[in-house]
Amino acid sequence: MRVMHVMAGAPEGGAENIMLESVCALAGAGLEQYVITRPDNQFRLDMFARAGIGYGTCSFNLRWPFPTRRKIKDAITRFQPDVIEYWMGRAGQFAPAEHSARSIGWYGGYYKRERFANCDWHIGLTKDLLRHIREQGVAEDRSLIVHTYADFEDAKPADRASLDTPQDAPVALALARLHEKKGLDTLLDATKKTPGLYVWIAGDGPLDGALKAQAQALGITDRVRFLGWRNDRGALLAACDLVAFPSRYEPFGTVTVDAWAAGRPLVAADAVGPAAYVENGVSGLLIPKNDDEALAEAMQKVIEGTTLAAQLVAGGRAAYEAQFTKAVFIRDSLAAYQRIINAASG
Repeated sequence: MRVMHVMAGAPEGGAENIMLESVCALAGAGLEQYVITRPDNQFRLDMFARAGIGYGTCSFNLRWPFPTRRKIKDAITRFQPDVIEYWMGRAGQFAPAEHSARSIGWYGGYYKRERFANCDWHIGLTKDLLRHIREQGVAEDRSLIVHTYADFEDAKPADRASLDTPQDAPVALALARLHEKKGLDTLLDATKKTPGLYVWIAGDGPLDGALKAQAQALGITDRVRFLGWRNDRGALLAACDLVAFPSRYEPFGTVTVDAWAAGRPLVAADAVGPAAYVENGVSGLLIPKNDDEALAEAMQKVIEGTTLAAQLVAGGRAAYEAQFTKAVFIRDSLAAYQRIINAASG
Protein backbone atom coordinates (compact mmCIF):
# COMPACT_ATOMS: atom_id res chain seq x y z
CA MET A 1 0.00 0.00 0.00
CA ARG A 2 1.43 3.36 -1.10
CA VAL A 3 -0.06 6.58 0.29
CA MET A 4 0.79 10.14 -0.67
CA HIS A 5 -0.04 13.02 1.68
CA VAL A 6 -0.48 16.66 0.66
CA MET A 7 -0.57 19.38 3.31
CA ALA A 8 -0.44 23.16 2.94
CA GLY A 9 -0.93 24.16 6.55
CA ALA A 10 0.70 26.75 8.77
CA PRO A 11 4.29 26.42 10.01
CA GLU A 12 2.88 25.16 13.33
CA GLY A 13 -0.52 24.20 14.66
CA GLY A 14 -2.71 21.44 16.01
CA ALA A 15 -3.84 20.08 12.65
CA GLU A 16 -0.27 20.22 11.41
CA ASN A 17 0.81 18.16 14.42
CA ILE A 18 -1.91 15.62 13.71
CA MET A 19 -0.69 15.21 10.15
CA LEU A 20 2.96 14.85 11.18
CA GLU A 21 2.29 12.32 13.91
CA SER A 22 -0.18 10.40 11.77
CA VAL A 23 2.26 9.98 8.91
CA CYS A 24 5.07 8.97 11.27
CA ALA A 25 2.83 6.40 13.01
CA LEU A 26 1.88 4.89 9.66
CA ALA A 27 5.54 4.76 8.66
CA GLY A 28 6.24 2.81 11.85
CA ALA A 29 3.54 0.37 10.79
CA GLY A 30 5.37 -0.22 7.51
CA LEU A 31 3.28 1.93 5.17
CA GLU A 32 5.17 3.35 2.19
CA GLN A 33 4.48 7.09 1.97
CA TYR A 34 5.43 10.31 0.26
CA VAL A 35 4.62 13.86 1.42
CA ILE A 36 4.18 17.17 -0.40
CA THR A 37 4.17 20.13 2.00
CA ARG A 38 5.43 23.64 2.54
CA PRO A 39 9.12 24.19 3.33
CA ASP A 40 8.54 26.40 6.38
CA ASN A 41 8.93 23.90 9.24
CA GLN A 42 12.33 22.21 9.34
CA PHE A 43 11.40 20.17 12.41
CA ARG A 44 8.59 18.55 10.43
CA LEU A 45 10.81 17.85 7.44
CA ASP A 46 13.49 16.35 9.67
CA MET A 47 10.89 14.08 11.27
CA PHE A 48 9.85 12.80 7.85
CA ALA A 49 13.47 12.17 6.93
CA ARG A 50 14.19 10.30 10.18
CA ALA A 51 11.12 8.12 9.57
CA GLY A 52 12.33 7.30 6.06
CA ILE A 53 9.49 9.21 4.40
CA GLY A 54 10.28 10.93 1.14
CA TYR A 55 9.01 14.45 0.69
CA GLY A 56 8.88 17.42 -1.65
CA THR A 57 8.06 21.05 -0.95
CA CYS A 58 6.12 23.76 -2.76
CA SER A 59 4.40 27.06 -2.04
CA PHE A 60 0.67 26.22 -2.41
CA ASN A 61 0.14 29.74 -3.73
CA LEU A 62 -3.45 29.98 -4.93
CA ARG A 63 -2.71 33.15 -6.90
CA TRP A 64 -0.06 31.34 -8.94
CA PRO A 65 -1.01 27.66 -8.54
CA PHE A 66 0.74 26.21 -11.57
CA PRO A 67 4.11 25.26 -9.99
CA THR A 68 2.37 23.51 -7.09
CA ARG A 69 -0.05 21.68 -9.39
CA ARG A 70 2.89 20.50 -11.50
CA LYS A 71 4.81 19.36 -8.43
CA ILE A 72 1.86 17.30 -7.20
CA LYS A 73 1.22 15.73 -10.60
CA ASP A 74 4.89 14.87 -11.03
CA ALA A 75 4.99 13.29 -7.58
CA ILE A 76 1.89 11.20 -8.38
CA THR A 77 3.45 10.02 -11.64
CA ARG A 78 6.73 9.12 -9.93
CA PHE A 79 5.43 7.64 -6.66
CA GLN A 80 2.30 5.93 -8.08
CA PRO A 81 0.23 6.13 -4.88
CA ASP A 82 -2.73 3.88 -4.22
CA VAL A 83 -4.32 6.65 -2.13
CA ILE A 84 -3.75 10.42 -1.95
CA GLU A 85 -4.79 12.25 1.21
CA TYR A 86 -5.25 16.03 1.13
CA TRP A 87 -4.94 17.47 4.63
CA MET A 88 -7.17 20.53 5.11
CA GLY A 89 -8.88 22.79 2.64
CA ARG A 90 -6.02 24.57 0.92
CA ALA A 91 -4.29 21.33 -0.02
CA GLY A 92 -7.56 19.96 -1.33
CA GLN A 93 -7.83 22.79 -3.84
CA PHE A 94 -4.78 21.39 -5.62
CA ALA A 95 -6.11 17.84 -6.08
CA PRO A 96 -6.03 16.73 -9.75
CA ALA A 97 -9.43 15.64 -11.05
CA GLU A 98 -8.04 12.58 -12.83
CA HIS A 99 -7.14 10.95 -9.51
CA SER A 100 -10.39 11.72 -7.67
CA ALA A 101 -11.32 8.06 -7.15
CA ARG A 102 -8.22 7.60 -4.95
CA SER A 103 -8.24 11.02 -3.29
CA ILE A 104 -9.32 11.86 0.26
CA GLY A 105 -10.19 15.24 1.73
CA TRP A 106 -9.27 15.41 5.44
CA TYR A 107 -11.42 17.68 7.62
CA GLY A 108 -9.88 19.00 10.81
CA GLY A 109 -12.42 21.83 10.77
CA TYR A 110 -15.72 22.79 9.20
CA TYR A 111 -14.39 23.18 5.67
CA LYS A 112 -16.64 23.61 2.66
CA ARG A 113 -16.92 20.54 0.49
CA GLU A 114 -16.04 22.59 -2.57
CA ARG A 115 -12.45 22.77 -1.35
CA PHE A 116 -12.27 19.03 -1.96
CA ALA A 117 -14.16 19.05 -5.26
CA ASN A 118 -11.72 16.55 -6.78
CA CYS A 119 -11.81 14.14 -3.85
CA ASP A 120 -14.34 11.29 -3.94
CA TRP A 121 -13.61 10.39 -0.31
CA HIS A 122 -13.91 12.48 2.83
CA ILE A 123 -12.53 11.78 6.32
CA GLY A 124 -13.67 13.68 9.40
CA LEU A 125 -11.69 13.97 12.62
CA THR A 126 -14.78 13.92 14.85
CA LYS A 127 -18.38 12.72 14.94
CA ASP A 128 -19.64 16.25 14.35
CA LEU A 129 -17.28 16.83 11.45
CA LEU A 130 -18.59 13.63 9.88
CA ARG A 131 -22.11 15.04 10.27
CA HIS A 132 -20.94 18.28 8.65
CA ILE A 133 -19.44 16.39 5.71
CA ARG A 134 -22.59 14.40 5.07
CA GLU A 135 -24.86 17.41 5.40
CA GLN A 136 -22.95 18.92 2.46
CA GLY A 137 -24.09 16.04 0.27
CA VAL A 138 -21.30 13.48 0.66
CA ALA A 139 -22.69 9.96 0.59
CA GLU A 140 -22.35 7.80 3.69
CA ASP A 141 -20.34 5.21 1.79
CA ARG A 142 -17.82 7.89 0.79
CA SER A 143 -17.37 9.50 4.21
CA LEU A 144 -15.57 8.09 7.23
CA ILE A 145 -14.29 9.03 10.66
CA VAL A 146 -10.70 8.41 11.75
CA HIS A 147 -9.81 9.74 15.18
CA THR A 148 -6.41 11.12 15.97
CA TYR A 149 -4.14 9.61 18.62
CA ALA A 150 -1.56 10.57 21.22
CA ASP A 151 1.37 8.62 22.64
CA PHE A 152 3.57 9.98 25.43
CA GLU A 153 4.73 6.75 27.08
CA ASP A 154 8.42 7.61 26.89
CA ALA A 155 8.11 11.31 27.69
CA LYS A 156 10.34 12.53 30.51
CA PRO A 157 9.09 15.53 32.52
CA ALA A 158 10.39 18.95 31.57
CA ASP A 159 12.70 20.52 34.14
CA ARG A 160 10.56 22.92 36.15
CA ALA A 161 13.63 24.88 37.23
CA SER A 162 14.37 25.65 33.57
CA LEU A 163 10.89 27.18 33.37
CA ASP A 164 11.37 29.22 36.55
CA THR A 165 8.67 27.24 38.35
CA PRO A 166 8.85 25.90 41.92
CA GLN A 167 8.89 22.13 42.23
CA ASP A 168 5.95 22.12 44.65
CA ALA A 169 3.72 24.65 42.88
CA PRO A 170 0.53 23.49 41.10
CA VAL A 171 0.95 23.99 37.34
CA ALA A 172 -1.74 24.28 34.66
CA LEU A 173 -0.60 23.72 31.08
CA ALA A 174 -2.31 25.32 28.07
CA LEU A 175 -1.31 24.03 24.63
CA ALA A 176 -2.76 26.56 22.24
CA ARG A 177 -2.15 29.06 19.50
CA LEU A 178 -2.27 32.59 20.87
CA HIS A 179 -5.52 33.43 19.14
CA GLU A 180 -8.81 34.91 20.34
CA LYS A 181 -10.72 31.68 19.80
CA LYS A 182 -8.47 29.80 22.24
CA GLY A 183 -9.81 31.71 25.28
CA LEU A 184 -6.40 32.29 26.86
CA ASP A 185 -7.53 35.67 28.15
CA THR A 186 -10.13 33.80 30.20
CA LEU A 187 -7.37 31.56 31.54
CA LEU A 188 -5.34 34.56 32.64
CA ASP A 189 -8.35 36.06 34.42
CA ALA A 190 -8.93 32.70 36.12
CA THR A 191 -5.27 32.49 37.13
CA LYS A 192 -5.63 35.79 38.97
CA LYS A 193 -8.40 34.13 41.01
CA THR A 194 -6.42 30.94 41.73
CA PRO A 195 -3.74 31.77 44.29
CA GLY A 196 -0.46 29.89 43.95
CA LEU A 197 -1.27 28.46 40.53
CA TYR A 198 1.45 28.66 37.89
CA VAL A 199 0.43 28.57 34.22
CA TRP A 200 2.50 27.48 31.26
CA ILE A 201 1.19 28.65 27.88
CA ALA A 202 2.86 26.78 25.02
CA GLY A 203 2.13 28.34 21.65
CA ASP A 204 2.57 31.43 19.55
CA GLY A 205 0.26 33.63 17.54
CA PRO A 206 -1.12 37.12 16.98
CA LEU A 207 -2.17 37.76 20.60
CA ASP A 208 1.29 37.30 22.07
CA GLY A 209 1.71 40.98 22.99
CA ALA A 210 -1.87 41.44 24.17
CA LEU A 211 -1.81 38.39 26.44
CA LYS A 212 1.52 39.38 27.97
CA ALA A 213 0.13 42.88 28.58
CA GLN A 214 -2.96 41.36 30.20
CA ALA A 215 -0.80 39.23 32.52
CA GLN A 216 1.15 42.36 33.45
CA ALA A 217 -2.03 44.32 34.17
CA LEU A 218 -3.39 41.48 36.32
CA GLY A 219 -0.16 41.32 38.30
CA ILE A 220 0.45 37.62 37.57
CA THR A 221 3.60 37.72 35.45
CA ASP A 222 5.46 35.98 38.28
CA ARG A 223 3.18 32.94 37.81
CA VAL A 224 2.66 32.82 34.03
CA ARG A 225 5.21 31.47 31.58
CA PHE A 226 4.82 32.14 27.86
CA LEU A 227 6.84 29.32 26.32
CA GLY A 228 6.33 29.98 22.61
CA TRP A 229 5.81 27.09 20.21
CA ARG A 230 7.11 23.80 21.63
CA ASN A 231 7.82 20.46 19.99
CA ASP A 232 8.11 18.72 23.39
CA ARG A 233 4.52 18.79 24.58
CA GLY A 234 4.93 15.30 26.04
CA ALA A 235 7.59 16.62 28.42
CA LEU A 236 5.42 19.58 29.39
CA LEU A 237 2.43 17.33 30.01
CA ALA A 238 4.51 15.02 32.18
CA ALA A 239 5.65 17.99 34.31
CA CYS A 240 2.28 19.75 34.83
CA ASP A 241 -0.53 19.00 37.28
CA LEU A 242 -3.52 19.69 35.08
CA VAL A 243 -4.39 20.74 31.54
CA ALA A 244 -6.46 23.89 30.97
CA PHE A 245 -8.35 24.04 27.67
CA PRO A 246 -10.52 27.20 27.64
CA SER A 247 -11.22 27.44 23.89
CA ARG A 248 -14.25 29.39 22.71
CA TYR A 249 -14.25 27.53 19.38
CA GLU A 250 -12.83 24.06 18.84
CA PRO A 251 -13.98 21.51 16.23
CA PHE A 252 -12.20 18.84 18.27
CA GLY A 253 -9.08 19.88 20.14
CA THR A 254 -6.25 17.37 20.29
CA VAL A 255 -5.42 18.79 23.71
CA THR A 256 -8.21 16.59 25.06
CA VAL A 257 -6.52 13.43 23.83
CA ASP A 258 -3.09 14.73 24.88
CA ALA A 259 -4.29 15.18 28.48
CA TRP A 260 -5.90 11.74 28.55
CA ALA A 261 -2.85 10.01 27.08
CA ALA A 262 -0.48 11.77 29.49
CA GLY A 263 -2.61 10.98 32.54
CA ARG A 264 -3.36 14.59 33.45
CA PRO A 265 -6.73 15.94 34.69
CA LEU A 266 -8.48 18.04 32.06
CA VAL A 267 -10.46 21.23 32.60
CA ALA A 268 -12.09 22.30 29.33
CA ALA A 269 -14.58 24.87 28.13
CA ASP A 270 -17.69 23.43 26.49
CA ALA A 271 -16.78 24.23 22.89
CA VAL A 272 -18.35 21.77 20.46
CA GLY A 273 -15.32 19.47 20.17
CA PRO A 274 -14.55 18.89 23.85
CA ALA A 275 -18.26 18.85 24.72
CA ALA A 276 -18.79 15.94 22.32
CA TYR A 277 -16.08 13.77 23.86
CA VAL A 278 -15.50 14.84 27.47
CA GLU A 279 -17.90 13.35 30.00
CA ASN A 280 -18.19 15.99 32.70
CA GLY A 281 -16.94 14.77 36.04
CA VAL A 282 -15.71 11.50 34.53
CA SER A 283 -13.05 12.20 31.90
CA GLY A 284 -12.70 15.92 32.60
CA LEU A 285 -14.43 18.97 34.00
CA LEU A 286 -16.48 20.94 31.47
CA ILE A 287 -17.11 24.60 32.24
CA PRO A 288 -18.95 27.32 30.28
CA LYS A 289 -16.99 29.24 27.66
CA ASN A 290 -15.80 32.72 28.65
CA ASP A 291 -16.39 32.03 32.35
CA ASP A 292 -13.22 32.79 34.30
CA GLU A 293 -14.98 32.21 37.63
CA ALA A 294 -16.00 28.69 36.62
CA LEU A 295 -12.55 27.99 35.21
CA ALA A 296 -10.85 29.16 38.40
CA GLU A 297 -13.21 27.10 40.55
CA ALA A 298 -12.68 23.96 38.44
CA MET A 299 -8.90 24.28 38.50
CA GLN A 300 -8.97 24.82 42.26
CA LYS A 301 -11.09 21.69 42.70
CA VAL A 302 -8.54 19.64 40.77
CA ILE A 303 -5.61 21.12 42.68
CA GLU A 304 -7.18 20.50 46.08
CA GLY A 305 -9.00 17.25 45.33
CA THR A 306 -6.56 14.40 44.87
CA THR A 307 -9.44 11.94 44.67
CA LEU A 308 -11.18 14.02 42.00
CA ALA A 309 -7.94 14.37 40.02
CA ALA A 310 -7.39 10.61 40.13
CA GLN A 311 -10.98 9.98 38.99
CA LEU A 312 -10.60 12.32 36.02
CA VAL A 313 -7.30 10.70 35.04
CA ALA A 314 -8.86 7.24 35.20
CA GLY A 315 -11.89 8.34 33.18
CA GLY A 316 -9.69 10.04 30.62
CA ARG A 317 -7.52 6.96 30.30
CA ALA A 318 -10.57 4.78 29.63
CA ALA A 319 -11.76 7.17 26.90
CA TYR A 320 -8.26 7.23 25.41
CA GLU A 321 -7.90 3.45 25.35
CA ALA A 322 -11.27 3.07 23.67
CA GLN A 323 -10.71 5.40 20.70
CA PHE A 324 -7.45 7.35 20.65
CA THR A 325 -4.44 5.03 20.91
CA LYS A 326 -1.87 4.72 18.16
CA ALA A 327 -2.97 1.13 17.53
CA VAL A 328 -6.59 2.19 16.99
CA PHE A 329 -5.50 5.03 14.68
CA ILE A 330 -3.33 2.72 12.56
CA ARG A 331 -6.07 0.09 12.37
CA ASP A 332 -8.74 2.57 11.27
CA SER A 333 -6.45 4.39 8.82
CA LEU A 334 -5.35 1.20 7.07
CA ALA A 335 -8.95 0.00 6.89
CA ALA A 336 -10.03 3.31 5.34
CA TYR A 337 -7.20 3.21 2.80
CA GLN A 338 -7.96 -0.38 1.85
CA ARG A 339 -11.62 0.45 1.39
CA ILE A 340 -10.68 3.24 -1.01
CA ILE A 341 -8.27 1.02 -2.93
CA ASN A 342 -10.88 -1.71 -3.26
CA ALA A 343 -13.50 0.75 -4.57
CA ALA A 344 -11.08 2.35 -7.02
CA SER A 345 -9.93 -1.03 -8.32
CA GLY A 346 -13.42 -2.44 -8.63
